[in-house]
Amino acid sequence: MFLGILAVAIVGGVLTALSDAFVIVDGTVFRTGAADTVFVIGLFLLVVGGWVTTLSLHEFGHAFVAFRGGDYSVQHKGYLNLDVRKYTDPVLSIVLPLVFLAIGGIPLPGGAVWINRGALRSRATSTWVSLAGPLSNLGVGVVLALVLELVPGIPVGLVIGLSYLAILQMVTFILNILPVPGLDGYGAIEPYLSPDARAFGAKARPWAPLILFAALFALPGASNLLWEGAGNLFTALGGNTDAAFAGQSLFQFWRH
Repeated sequence: MFLGILAVAIVGGVLTALSDAFVIVDGTVFRTGAADTVFVIGLFLLVVGGWVTTLSLHEFGHAFVAFRGGDYSVQHKGYLNLDVRKYTDPVLSIVLPLVFLAIGGIPLPGGAVWINRGALRSRATSTWVSLAGPLSNLGVGVVLALVLELVPGIPVGLVIGLSYLAILQMVTFILNILPVPGLDGYGAIEPYLSPDARAFGAKARPWAPLILFAALFALPGASNLLWEGAGNLFTALGGNTDAAFAGQSLFQFWRH
């Protein structure tokens, strides 16, 4: 399953590379013609396939560190197989996040692995289990940014697609490390909180992320801060934010 989804992303990348509808001059993307259907399909496959692939890597990161840290149940649950079906509910974990990605451009966290925290060796191990997922997104984003910066001659269409996929990884990283109950950032600090604080966090876990995501969509400028932070991180790594946001606009082709 993992290799199949990765293959979808690769096919999408090949299709974007075939387009000659764009040029980049001094870091700015210009159209030389209309984005053809093949490019749009390729961009969609690249981004969706890439996003689901990194969802698997994110959850695998949690499971792998948990396994190394003492929770051997993750192996029996199939979490170490990189099979996205083991990490997700098809509707809540894939369909809805993709709908939000399509509508608002924000890649909501989509998967979940159930860790036996009591089996972990220490509080530090529990912290690293929580951080492993977001760090995998950051790692993928860094690798994509460095490839785009260091490898010459990448077709402009592919640059646009990979830049958008890379900045999505930065957004996912920032979202997930926020210390909000239900997100990985809170999971990283939870072992060090008082019993009362942990009890409150357990009660808030089901609804706190929903409030956060509602605020990102409803409050003017809230989502812009998220994208600005991701853009600054992407730029610091040598990425081209103009190409990334061109990819975002072209991905949402139905808006044009």
